[in-house]
Amino acid sequence: MKRITFWTVIVCQLVLLASCSRGVRSTHVWLTSEAGDKCEEKEAVIFRRTAIADAVTVNTSLRKQVIDGFGNSITESSVFVLACLSPEQRHAVLAEMYGEVGANFSASRTVVGASDFALKGHYSFDDVAGDTALEHFSMAVHQDGFPRTEYSQIKDENYDIWQCLHEIAGIKSSQVDNEWRVVASPWTAPAWMKDNGQFFDKQNRYGGALLPEYYDAYARYFVRYLDAYSQSGIRFWAITPENEPMGNDGSWESMHLSPAAEAELIGKHLGPALHTNGFEDVKILCFDQNTFEAAPYTVAVYGDSLANSYTDGTALHWYGSTVSCFPDVLDSLHAAHPDKRLIHTEGCVDNLGRDGWPGVSDYEGYKECCWFNNDSFWWNANATDWAYSTPWWPDWHPKYAVVHRYASYIIEGLNHYLTGYIDWNAVLDSVGGPTHVNNNCGAMLMVDYQNDLLYFTPYYYVLKQFSRSMRPGDTVVQVNVGRDLPLQVCASVNSRGEVAVNILNTGGALSCPLQIDDYAATVDMPANSVKTIIVKL
Repeated sequence: MKRITFWTVIVCQLVLLASCSRGVRSTHVWLTSEAGDKCEEKEAVIFRRTAIADAVTVNTSLRKQVIDGFGNSITESSVFVLACLSPEQRHAVLAEMYGEVGANFSASRTVVGASDFALKGHYSFDDVAGDTALEHFSMAVHQDGFPRTEYSQIKDENYDIWQCLHEIAGIKSSQVDNEWRVVASPWTAPAWMKDNGQFFDKQNRYGGALLPEYYDAYARYFVRYLDAYSQSGIRFWAITPENEPMGNDGSWESMHLSPAAEAELIGKHLGPALHTNGFEDVKILCFDQNTFEAAPYTVAVYGDSLANSYTDGTALHWYGSTVSCFPDVLDSLHAAHPDKRLIHTEGCVDNLGRDGWPGVSDYEGYKECCWFNNDSFWWNANATDWAYSTPWWPDWHPKYAVVHRYASYIIEGLNHYLTGYIDWNAVLDSVGGPTHVNNNCGAMLMVDYQNDLLYFTPYYYVLKQFSRSMRPGDTVVQVNVGRDLPLQVCASVNSRGEVAVNILNTGGALSCPLQIDDYAATVDMPANSVKTIIVKL
């Protein structure tokens, strides 16, 4: 055995001291800010083996939930706007969103049939009344494009949801980091399966309820949909039985499913149908509506032994509040069912520029597109839910800064067991459409196709930072902000030992003392900004 000498020990100690003095450089630092940074690469942060008092602390030994991913939704409206671009522009947009050198979004949601973000709506994949055998099932409405004779702005009349999903799949197939988890959600069953026989009924404020005698046919309707995509090479990651099963006052395509009805549908029909037809790997996510209203559905579904055995998690939306992700509710849902994932499947800026109700406060009343190509709108407290603040819930729905809401919701949500975040429409036009019910909304990319202008809104770059730094399979770790700072912070660790830290600063410029285990650094945070730091210590 080789003898270890005194001088060998001294040399090793000196090397260690030199290493600690030199520090560890972050591998990536990205910044998005009101000053104009858009996921810009910044100077490395140096971490040294030391301790800083009153620091924001990241404890990588306290590990929490596993991340599912981040992304957006492919709707008919989004695809219509993409079809108004040249094929080259469209591919560049999708490569920016889903490509490895872009945001590399790892999650998407798409619509099974019509939704509010469709050009005309009022359709399903089988609109022949009484066709329980589904002999007339057809996905042509999502494959046949938009004819130029009807839409003169269209540049690719053969483009539709089907083609868009396959184009994204093609982009993903050439990548090393090619994770892509697609969730499919229906807004309604075929109208003939419901008690009102309509896709929705705005006059009577009712979407209609799925009739029990059609539960089996509805389950097989899902199987036909999944099979069509599977045979073409796209395997969906998950489905939800219904978008917003509590209804939406019949404002657009919708369907009521009570908690008990959803449990019965999943346990006795949908779950068995997937398992007996080769789709046992497709996850079922229950609920799919606002977080603060989820408990009755999780109690019913997870309390039913059959439904529980087929259900992988709960899908949640953010529309309950503009200032909170309801962390107490998320904690409660996780505590009751720690083996079930909690994933956000829809959120957006509601009703841009829409006329408010009589007597409402803070009415936006924008008649010009002050949000288009105007970063300031998205960074400051200009936005309101439903185009105005609700006088009934002023604490839940004040005016808000869009970037703050997005970053805060994701950070706070991850710290309280959310496994991922899927935004609503990937692309819309410059006024937040088209939509057949005039509920125009914000989107990551907004396009003025008449003037050939593409505008990536600031929160796109924020979500890009989350997506690039926190990949599926990474694990969220414990963070403590401690001092009274205008900061929100989340962190994760991956299988390579890299730590990703995302920081939102809603105040002025400041220095943030950051402690990750035994290493510390001082991070400069510009005013109104989101910074991402990746380091391997």
